[in-house]
Amino acid sequence: MDNAALKKIWAEKYQVVPEQFDKLKQISSAATAFNANIDAILKINGETLKKLIIDNHISASELEDIKLSCFNSPKDVLIGIVKCFSRGIAEEWVTEDIAVYNWMEKNLGFDRLQMGGQGGIIANALALLGIKKVITHTNSHPKIQADQFLGLNNLYAIADDGSLQKASGISRTQDIPLIHWIIEFDKGDSFTLDGKTFVCPKSNRFIATYDPLNMNLVMNQGFVSYLENNKTDYLLLSGFHPLLARKNGLELIKNAVPVIKRWKNANPEMIIHLEIASTQDKAIRQAIIEQIAPLADSAGLNERETIDLLEITGQTELALQTEKETNACNLFKAVLFLKEKLNVARIQLHMFGLYLTIQDKRFPYSPKDNLNGMMTAAVVSSSKAYNGELTEYSHISKTLGTAVADVGLNELKALSQMLNKPELLETGLCEVNGYFVSAVPTILVDKPKTLVGMGDTISSVSLLAGR
Repeated sequence: MDNAALKKIWAEKYQVVPEQFDKLKQISSAATAFNANIDAILKINGETLKKLIIDNHISASELEDIKLSCFNSPKDVLIGIVKCFSRGIAEEWVTEDIAVYNWMEKNLGFDRLQMGGQGGIIANALALLGIKKVITHTNSHPKIQADQFLGLNNLYAIADDGSLQKASGISRTQDIPLIHWIIEFDKGDSFTLDGKTFVCPKSNRFIATYDPLNMNLVMNQGFVSYLENNKTDYLLLSGFHPLLARKNGLELIKNAVPVIKRWKNANPEMIIHLEIASTQDKAIRQAIIEQIAPLADSAGLNERETIDLLEITGQTELALQTEKETNACNLFKAVLFLKEKLNVARIQLHMFGLYLTIQDKRFPYSPKDNLNGMMTAAVVSSSKAYNGELTEYSHISKTLGTAVADVGLNELKALSQMLNKPELLETGLCEVNGYFVSAVPTILVDKPKTLVGMGDTISSVSLLAGR
């Protein structure tokens, strides 16, 4: 069957999305933790990047085979940008040096400010979608942070006095702003240095972070207490990725475990989702999958994060194979392995053009539920890419009715053939090794206004919209 015929089939399937939007409004409560911050968005082009490289005396040879994964100088910031620019990948690097932060503030600037951090981004999205009560964790909440929250009456955080208040109205004046640089670049852009041309193969972004509170997993005790004493249906969990083993990160993860367990004990039916973010410290990455993942019912990750987890679970050959050929077939093998390794009931991959969920019979949603949730997420996330931000309810369905992308259909064809599951191509559903598989070709926007928070939006909306 050709792609034109398949697009008609999937267009019909996507017609369920408005019904899923209505179901989202029936959900009583969701909480997000731990990280909310302010993102300084900067779109950078090849020529601007080249000028910064030259001004900071970086040679072309220093930009080949880059091994760095954090930065300690302004030079390292630029090397990190080039690494992601030239490979079309997304990474987040962190620094503990305020001088580097000051250099970024002076020399990079930004185009605009918006909500940052998985917890903050997910909170805004879920509140906009109409969840009756969304409670988000903030360890810093000055007015500039409050301004990034949508002014919605169903979106809450903890005020100075420990009470639950409308998030956009809180101003904890003693708190410091936590600002992250989100440096975006476009597919096809390039620059030439010392006779070597660097070409961006895929639109993506590099995140440069100085954030002492989130890097130390500072917990708001009012939020901790709230979840221990109030019924909550969903907990969307992230914020472990900035931790560093050499800065007490392993102990911080260990200390978080009993907190999460208390929340679960207080809410036995609460579904916990762990978003696996780009975690550069391998010891922290290991601790997350060994200590936090077993507490979760669901996990979400992208291509890069999948490869990173393979590297620390002894799957070196599969990691190399997947990095060399980052396609649905290799990623399915990887996610199937991680499904069992992390021992989560549900795991979801969001890759370019295709979303894929593997779940077992412990999970309370049916495979079709998950499929419906993923299609809803495809509409919401592509609408976010189209709009840049989701600030009004009308924004969430801007791309509804847009045909699914050829790249996603081609990936789904290859996966269907590898698994010998022809039904997967037209239904998006099959069973493999006793697990249920749901796969959705997605809607892609040619020139996205932003890619920030796409994975977080996909994972959270997929989960809740599959209710």
